[in-house]
Amino acid sequence: MRSPDLFLDHAHTLLGRRGLTRDAQDLAPWSTDWRGRFHGRPLALAAPPDTATLSALVALCHEHRIALVPQGGNSGMSGGATPDASGAQLLLSLRRMNAIRTLDLAERRVTCEAGVILQTLHEAAEAQGLRFPLTLGGKGSATVGGLIATNAGGTQVLRHGTMRALVLGIEAVLADGRIYSALTPLRKDNRGFDLKQLFIGAEGVNGIVTAATLQLVPAVAERVVAWVGVTSLTQARHLLQACEDALGPGVEGFEVLPQSCLDHVLEHLPGSRAPLADRHAWHALIEFARPATASSAHETPPTPLRDAVEQALATALEDGLIEDAVLAASETQAEAFWRLRESISPAERARGPAVQHDISVPVESMPAFIAQAAPQLEREWPGTHALAFGHLGDGNVHFHVVAPPGVAPEAWYANDAKAISRRVHDLVTEWGGSISAEHGIGQLKRDELARLGDPVALDLLRAVKHALDPLGLLNPGKLL
Repeated sequence: MRSPDLFLDHAHTLLGRRGLTRDAQDLAPWSTDWRGRFHGRPLALAAPPDTATLSALVALCHEHRIALVPQGGNSGMSGGATPDASGAQLLLSLRRMNAIRTLDLAERRVTCEAGVILQTLHEAAEAQGLRFPLTLGGKGSATVGGLIATNAGGTQVLRHGTMRALVLGIEAVLADGRIYSALTPLRKDNRGFDLKQLFIGAEGVNGIVTAATLQLVPAVAERVVAWVGVTSLTQARHLLQACEDALGPGVEGFEVLPQSCLDHVLEHLPGSRAPLADRHAWHALIEFARPATASSAHETPPTPLRDAVEQALATALEDGLIEDAVLAASETQAEAFWRLRESISPAERARGPAVQHDISVPVESMPAFIAQAAPQLEREWPGTHALAFGHLGDGNVHFHVVAPPGVAPEAWYANDAKAISRRVHDLVTEWGGSISAEHGIGQLKRDELARLGDPVALDLLRAVKHALDPLGLLNPGKLL
């Protein structure tokens, strides 16, 4: 192993002053994860401008046995992009690699670099009458590379799927600096494994995603957003099924939250107001959309989407599936509804200590799981409050357990919080679910994955990792 100083000299020559820094003030914002749970001390921060330079840098790291920690917008939830405290790992920022290389209007696809911010991608697609159908609360900071590395989901998975379904091609730098380039999508290709899947959801441990070709879809011609009050999660699931029966693929998003979540958001968000006049045990936020399509002059115009939604909700009311509902009267009000949903996590964080779980169980089991797990945890840890919210339609909810009032945060996180998470993960596993639905494993759940994961599956993951990165230089300490 060579001296880190010699490596830094070569890296500085390769990257220049803009591309490599050891300044403590420059490093500080990127050395701690978004939740403030993990703190690292990187050797330096490298920011290459393009794939070729990154390839040369990774080859240099391979030669000098320097570990790398790739990072996009640093908005991850599991500490997957935070270096350790050894001072020996190179923090790799991909934010300078932010070009949209091509946008093919006819084929509805875009090729862009890993550092492109999701909001920027949305705007570029919208300018061409298209859209990238994945969105989430952190769209202003999350990057394409990070979304791919964690197989992000967001609020439109119900119709369009996770990043796995939207990635058509990938470019990645391997652990020895070689470039794997497969950006051109083929509708049929039977030349062995689908290698791009080795990098999607792999959290940077198999290779560093530098660019991707992504699927775009037509822009929305009609959009209707509804806020609905229901008596239970079981009723919410029946409502989702009724909406899908009535409007099919027009149902784009279906989010649920309990009254307590809404109360916390209203306290936290200045100027906000409850969409419905009365309180309800559960609330559903439903987005309906109809894409812009060319139509013949001889075709009968379809029923306006708003009319179809009103009819579906009227039928649901008659059938006893809902207690009350309101449709957003404007785009401004629709965005206000979504702002309430997207403010749940910040509102919960502002309240005090809480332990968050990003879990999934089979869709049909989710109402029963929450109905049993929440009171069980509250009995086992008196004074806590367990709550769930999120993407009911795809079986993924965010299951939070809020600490009792007045506890010392550090002591609670070190003791009860760890025991609670272990219990939640045990319950999820008993129900045939996953301890990570969309936020990744990172550092936060690595030991839990090792404890609860299927041994055969873990062996396969480790074998792939060793084959692609035998020296263990790519994002060490994460996932596996």
